[in-house]
Amino acid sequence: MTYRLAIDIGASSGRHILGHIEDGRIVLEEIYRFDNSQIRRGGHDCWDHEALVRHVVAGIKACAAAGKIPSTIGIDTWGVDFILLDDALNPCSDMVAYRDARTDGMDAEVEKTLPFAEHYARTGIQKAIFNTVYQLAALKREHPEQLEKAAHFLMVPDYLNFRLTGRIANEYTDATTTALVNAREKTWDAAVLERLGLPRRIFGELSMPGTALGGLSPEVRDEVGFDATVVLPAAHDTGSAYLAVPARDDRAVYLSSGTWSIVGVENTEPIATPESCAANFSNEGGAWYRFRFLKNIMGLWMMQSVRRELNGVEYVEGKGRAATEKALSGLGGLKAPGEKWSFPDLIEAAKGAVSFTSVVDAADRRFFAPESMAGAICAACAESGQVVPSTVGELVQCIYLSLAASYAKEVRLLAGITGKDYTSLNIVGGGCQDAYLNALTAKATGLEVFAGPVEGTSIGNLIVQFIHGGEFADLAAARAAVAKSLS
Repeated sequence: MTYRLAIDIGASSGRHILGHIEDGRIVLEEIYRFDNSQIRRGGHDCWDHEALVRHVVAGIKACAAAGKIPSTIGIDTWGVDFILLDDALNPCSDMVAYRDARTDGMDAEVEKTLPFAEHYARTGIQKAIFNTVYQLAALKREHPEQLEKAAHFLMVPDYLNFRLTGRIANEYTDATTTALVNAREKTWDAAVLERLGLPRRIFGELSMPGTALGGLSPEVRDEVGFDATVVLPAAHDTGSAYLAVPARDDRAVYLSSGTWSIVGVENTEPIATPESCAANFSNEGGAWYRFRFLKNIMGLWMMQSVRRELNGVEYVEGKGRAATEKALSGLGGLKAPGEKWSFPDLIEAAKGAVSFTSVVDAADRRFFAPESMAGAICAACAESGQVVPSTVGELVQCIYLSLAASYAKEVRLLAGITGKDYTSLNIVGGGCQDAYLNALTAKATGLEVFAGPVEGTSIGNLIVQFIHGGEFADLAAARAAVAKSLS
């Protein structure tokens, strides 16, 4: 039995998924799971990159403990975040999290040097305040000495690959989320880097998914008890998730549903027109130079945040307590102190408030990192002259209706820009299990909704490994196996 290991890390948790092929079906087994959280360091919300490394290695060790040794390993994570290494290959910056406030106002600063229309025409990447380009601009303003000292720029999965193998590589799909890669040339845009005063030397040659980095370093090999080849998947998690969509035809819209809701389609060429710029759609690079023409919507982050607030859990220690207490104090339907809300509890509460109709703009930046998500939603309803949620059920119903309305809006925009009439919406990721949201989405979009696979990102990660290993001839064969595995 040939096993392959997908290490899929999101903003809230990570998982190690073993995969193998059995009778033409893809068989998955979760071997390890861990929480991913932020720490406060140097005045910023940061990822604990050393904890991430420890969990990555611990999950690989768990494979040995289970007696299932993977032949290859691939890592995918969220995009945009990075760390800098010096000449000695030691970190010379923190791995600051994309929801940190350091990028506030940096889009305006960047546009003084590089107008967004020109920037978009070159990179095809939507304006989002968390984009790497704005993070680097903030770093250059606050800690120029870190950029001066840096020898290597590594995205999160690049860094984890480095810690496993000792080899440095910049993976293409994740690099495109920086808004520093030329969409048509498919490499770092030297003109953009020069205009923004970023050192070209730190950005290495881009490597495509399917590239084998080699075996584990001697230190890691000794710790886990075996060797395996590290292969680059589509290291950006959305790139992996899109690979796993078993679309029935070319009239399918893809929706990767998780912390972010990412709505889009696949194209063979980027669309970086004034129309797509005005609609703020991205052209993120994918495996085999497929382009994901998409937009990020706030997604289940809104639900996750409200649940944390209801359960008394703060996103980062010390943030938002007063604002949350104020927002929740005016809500009915709260549980007794000490009782926790599950996601099924929230769904049932929403179903009990079906007559509530207020909606908010799920793409509004106010929902990106508010002190209180409940407070931000209520304020948005009040400011737009709508009924303000007065119970937990109404609050959650507002989130659901807002997400479904946003999906419908983006599908209409996609159709207008691409000139296609779409007939189905294919939802992958953890959010595809939410039958209530799926039903609201079908009603709002007027499209037939197909749900699954749940572990779309891990499957997409494994698909690249399977093709690399010869189990599948190409992506079409792999997607056919995904569809068979779901039946």
